[in-house]
Amino acid sequence: MAQLVVVALLVAVCSLRAAWILAPAAARRAVARALLGRRLPAWLAGALRRHAQAASDGCACDGCDKGADAARPKTAPTVAPISFHRRMPR
Repeated sequence: MAQLVVVALLVAVCSLRAAWILAPAAARRAVARALLGRRLPAWLAGALRRHAQAASDGCACDGCDKGADAARPKTAPTVAPISFHRRMPR
């Protein structure tokens, strides 16, 4: 009986974690704001507060596109000639 309870608890927690990771950023923010209205442990409230206050421009990449590369002007793509190589006969 105890094994069944432990397995059910693990499956439920893993399912919630997978849903949280795969959910869009807007959905995670909405859930975090809704959960912050309840009494939660400090460690969980801190993590949810970071998600709720995160300003996102819609890409959910946590600011990875705001680095030094994004500040540089875009250059034209380089043109490379296509060369064909004949196969040697056997």
